[in-house]
Amino acid sequence: MRLLLTSAGIRNATIRDALVELLGNPIAKSRALCVPTGSYPFPGGAEMAGRLIRGQGPSPLCDLGWKSLGILELTALPSLDADVWRAAVREADALLVGGGDPLYLSHWMRESGLAGLLRSLPDTVYVGVSAGSMAATTLFGETYPEPPRGTGTPLSAEHMVFPTPDGGAERTFVTARGAGLVGFAVIPHFEHEHHPDASRDNARTWAGKLPVPTYAIDDESAVRIVDGAATVVSEGHWKLFDPAS
Repeated sequence: MRLLLTSAGIRNATIRDALVELLGNPIAKSRALCVPTGSYPFPGGAEMAGRLIRGQGPSPLCDLGWKSLGILELTALPSLDADVWRAAVREADALLVGGGDPLYLSHWMRESGLAGLLRSLPDTVYVGVSAGSMAATTLFGETYPEPPRGTGTPLSAEHMVFPTPDGGAERTFVTARGAGLVGFAVIPHFEHEHHPDASRDNARTWAGKLPVPTYAIDDESAVRIVDGAATVVSEGHWKLFDPAS
């Protein structure tokens, strides 16, 4: 597949240009499906999903001027004729996977059969935002201020305290299987003031818990993947943590 894994959507011209290049067509001539599933475990998650679909959220994604935009609700797929929803996915040029809880999202990507289908679609562009980027990976780590509230079984969970200027930020650090579309992990919102557990030092600690290369990307950066090769496109800051180095 071709993938564009972002922290906060299509935030700048550099990321947008990368998206157009991956599509091979202008956005206005491309068809997209939006996946809002990851937001549901959070309080207000249904409203978050609505804002994503309407293009009213903080992460530009559905409001880019697509030729057509449909909704793919992963929790509904097991109850549908597979030929129907699989045809819709095959016809889409881009799959727009919103943020939320990566543990819940990755569970439903596998449970619904979407993860397996995506591996057979070399021309589809997977666009992830935050948890949507994390869930695309083979293995990811995530920090939870409160216990996860949705379906999904972690591989491990431990209590951690991340140092911040305002004191320790207590988190439950979870590792889990993703959809397996790429072999590295992603830490979104790198060095963001509202995500102190993703500061440079804390991201290093976070990445150190994972046995795979980990890209920490800020909201102005994205990881572009074509034929398994990853490059970063950015107007901001990012860092690759590689356990082999």
